[in-house]
This record gives sequence, C-alpha cells and structure tokens, in this order.
Amino acid sequence: MTLRVPAPSTVDLSCFGLDAQGRLSDERYFVFYNQPASPCGSIRATGAVGSVDQTFGLNLAALPAGIKRLVFTATIDGAATMKDISTGYVQVGDSSRTVAEFRLQPTDYAGEKALMLIELYWKEEWRLAATGQGFNGGLAALLKHFGGEVAEEKQNPVAVVPPPLPAKVSLSKITLTKPGQTHRVSLEKGAGAPAKLIVKASWTDNGDDSDSNDDLDLRVGMLLPDGRMKFIQAPDFAGSFDSMPFARHLGDVTAASLHAPATETVEVNPAIAQRLGGRVGMVFSVYSAVSNGAVSVASLRPIMKMEYGSQVVECAFDFMKIAASKDDTVYSYVIGLAVIDAEGITLEPSGLTSLPGSENTPWLQWTAQGGLRVTMDGPAVFKGSLAGKAAAFNKNNPRRYI
Repeated sequence: MTLRVPAPSTVDLSCFGLDAQGRLSDERYFVFYNQPASPCGSIRATGAVGSVDQTFGLNLAALPAGIKRLVFTATIDGAATMKDISTGYVQVGDSSRTVAEFRLQPTDYAGEKALMLIELYWKEEWRLAATGQGFNGGLAALLKHFGGEVAEEKQNPVAVVPPPLPAKVSLSKITLTKPGQTHRVSLEKGAGAPAKLIVKASWTDNGDDSDSNDDLDLRVGMLLPDGRMKFIQAPDFAGSFDSMPFARHLGDVTAASLHAPATETVEVNPAIAQRLGGRVGMVFSVYSAVSNGAVSVASLRPIMKMEYGSQVVECAFDFMKIAASKDDTVYSYVIGLAVIDAEGITLEPSGLTSLPGSENTPWLQWTAQGGLRVTMDGPAVFKGSLAGKAAAFNKNNPRRYI
C-alpha cells in the first residue's frame, strides 16, 4: 500500500490498528515514525519519515484476532494545513498491480492538521473504505481520539476508575528547518540504553523522467578531538562501529522513485567521544557526482533523521528556497551538523552548498567557543579516490585528513 501526500511541510503517515470498538487497545499496533512495525510484523512502514511517500506492507492473515480495523492517517507539521497540500493519493495493491486508488483534493479542506485517509475493516472479510475525513488536531489528537495516551501528558485525577488504557505512546520528534536551530539529544547510560545512534539521509525522485540522475550519496565528515578530519562513505570507506572511527556506513543506495524514497544509513557508536578521547564533530552531506548526471540536488528534497531510542530529530531544511536549488551544477548539500560528547549530541540543520561546478567536500574546524565551523573547501573525495586526494590535500596544509 502506498500513501502519498505532497505538502509544503513535514507530513507524518501512520497506521492505527484498532479493536472492534475502534480503540487502540494495544499501542504496539500504532505504526508511526517512532514505531515503524507492529510486533508480529503484520504492519510494516518503509520510506523516509517526513517524506511525501510512505509504503505500508500488510499481512492481514498474521494480524491478531483482536485487530479489526486499520486506519491510515496523515498529519502535517509546522504552520501548514491540509488545504496547502497538492493533490495526493492512496494506492492499494501489491508489487504487480494497483487494485484501488483514492485521490485527495486540497479544495476539500481548510484548517485541518490531519486526515483519516482510508480504512481497512473486518466484516466477515477484510473490506476497504475511502475516508478522506479532516481532523482539526494533529497526531496527538488522533491518538487520543482512538483511545491512546500521549507519554508527555499527565492524567488529571478522576472520581471513577476508567477502563484500561494502553501504555503511553511517545510522540517525541523534533523537526529542525533553519540553520542555527539546535536540539540536544541525551545519551542515556546504563542498562536499557540504546546500543546505536542511527542517522538516515533520504531523498526522492524529482519526477523528471530520468533514472540516471537520482543517485545521491551520503558522506559523513568526522572532526576528531585533535583537529584531524576523516570521511566515511559507501562502499569504499564504510568505517567500523567497534573500532576507529566508531561509525559505519551501511551501504550505497543507487535508485529512488516517487513511491520508494532512497535512504542511506550510518550507525554511530554512542561511546564515540569516550573512545576517541573528546568531542567529535560530524557533518552529514549528500552529493551527486558529475558522472551521475546533471540534476538539481535540491529537487530530490534530501532530509536527515537522527534516532537514539525514542529520541528522534529531523533536519528538514528546505533547499528549494535557496538560489542553489536552480543550479544543476551544485553537487553537494550539507543536511546536518552534530557535536557529540560523553553526555549527548547537539544537532542542527545547515543548508550550506558547494559552489557551482565544484566537487569539494565539507570541511570542519573547532571554533574557540567549542562549536563547529564548516566550509566547502575540503578535498574532492569520491569513491575509490581517497588516498591520492588526501595526500595532496595534506601537503603544506595545517588541516589534516586521515
């Protein structure tokens, strides 16, 4: 099943697995950005969080007997409302064919922040209903509507004993859209702390009918405590999680489509600062090599998401608002910066781009205040070309690359 809701702001697509009374009696069957799959695997979301596309894989036969309805919803962040969407759609089918399609019309909505899109419900067999119902509240309001409870809110005392409620659901996701905005992610310690810090960069096909120019790459520059720089990227310099540099790229993705955004993932060891002896700076950039074909990287709408357990931070700078978005010879875009110390991570979006025609990489330096300074004058490092470029750049250069 594919849901598509183009919008000028971050859109979150979710699935509520409800019982016969229309209640979320088991919060594990609320599939959304913080919980992308049900425990039995019968509902599984794929695709970039906040992108206009989300695909839900369903195995209805594997659902527990108590799940009688699946309601698919869309909620929009920021100041935008559903009247600001362009025409979206929901498609139902399998990999070989579409059996049903429901299209949205923005003229049908006003100030709604959420939509109930479609519903699958059990009545002697599984049936499909197109809903398209607007909802004034956002995701938290939808969760309450279906009988769930938001983790950040407290219940007021009541005189009567209410019916049992599911466990509280954490909806905590921070979206950063402007350079200078920052958010601090706490690195938990002790038993039960997440084992990995996960960073994902995602982009979608820009719809220009060319498959040859949708291949971006996620490159991570690392500023070590001693001021030296290191890059990791797939497949040649993927790094290592348990040894230097304590971060690894999980693999190259070479294609994106309007229905299946591409996502490249990096795992970072949460103890990286302790292992390397001090603060570590990281710059996350996406680039399109000249050989990949001329394309406006901004038109692929790259975003970045960092996850540490239930803490989710998204860098969603709108590159289409800057002049570089009109230039097909701007090949590199910085989507996020991070400073990692022993206690946490400070994350911010960037919006910095390379100069037209330049294939230089982002370069980091520590500032006197302990922050990061990023410039686009690092060596042009691409797959298979690391050694020579690094040696040439290091010659007579006070900044060092390893």
